Amino acid sequence: MNNYRELKIWQKSMELVEKTYALTLLFPRDEKYGLISQVQRSAISVPSNISEGAGRNSNKEFRNFLGIANGSLNELSTQLELAKRIGYLEEHQVKEVFDTIVEIQKMNFTLIKKFSIE
Repeated sequence: MNNYRELKIWQKSMELVEKTYALTLLFPRDEKYGLISQVQRSAISVPSNISEGAGRNSNKEFRNFLGIANGSLNELSTQLELAKRIGYLEEHQVKEVFDTIVEIQKMNFTLIKKFSIE
């Protein structure tokens, strides 16, 4: 269906993963198997679901995977908010990532609409 590497949403979500991994370096080491792992998995899930959906046979399937990616964005946002609230991160450290999440969500909703019409 789509060459996912050419999709701007996939490219932007890969940047999100890189930014997220950089943030998790600021977490305490004892969170390695806790919140760090959860945050990283949520971030990785976004481009992974976009690429998987792009490789499916129908627009309906692609939309479904875009929906899953959006759920992962919400999950990531919640986990980073928690990290901020418990003192692992400060607002200035997560602002860029939160802004990127919102940008990807807007792109995602646009794509979902596009593939709902076709």
